[in-house]
Amino acid sequence: MKELDVDPRASALIFDLDGTLLDSMPIHYEAWEEICRVQLNYDFTEEFFYSHAGVSSERIFEEVRRLSGLNFDPLLYAKDKEALYETKLHKLALVRPVIDIVKKYNGKLPMSIGTGSPREGSWKAVRCMGLDKYFDILVSKEDVPHPKPAPDTFLKCAEMMGVDPVACQVFEDGDPGLKAARSAGMIATDIRPFVNGKG
Repeated sequence: MKELDVDPRASALIFDLDGTLLDSMPIHYEAWEEICRVQLNYDFTEEFFYSHAGVSSERIFEEVRRLSGLNFDPLLYAKDKEALYETKLHKLALVRPVIDIVKKYNGKLPMSIGTGSPREGSWKAVRCMGLDKYFDILVSKEDVPHPKPAPDTFLKCAEMMGVDPVACQVFEDGDPGLKAARSAGMIATDIRPFVNGKG
């Protein structure tokens, strides 16, 4: 199997955060499952969770509210879920094949992070894992009018890096994020086939 690498057409790199740079999806799922089970008495499945990879917590809670018929404020629950996730940052790990790309192209190509998660919590996770030495641009769900699967997040990354979107390669582990990258006219790379247990 060929190794994960940068496309020859790319002159800038954009990375999703959760599940792409950070092996954080199991920890996010822990927080989701706990909040839904304890506060909503709702069975939040792994299948549902991974099918919404890259989608903001508020939008996922809106979907949970629609599916469950329960009446609650998605924004308040999203804040509770993010706060619970932040208590679990000590469990984080790096996704090695992706981090190898970051290290290989550090200082050679512009790089940024485009995430569907909140800005503050994302920067906390980035700093916790020492990735702030590689990235000074992070576009979160709060920085764009329409988060993933809309292309806004990645287009904002390209704008902040000063690079034409068609010359940007996006590394993603979620279908909504890959859709966003393609909608932005970028080179979309699904990392799942290159990462154990993700393909």
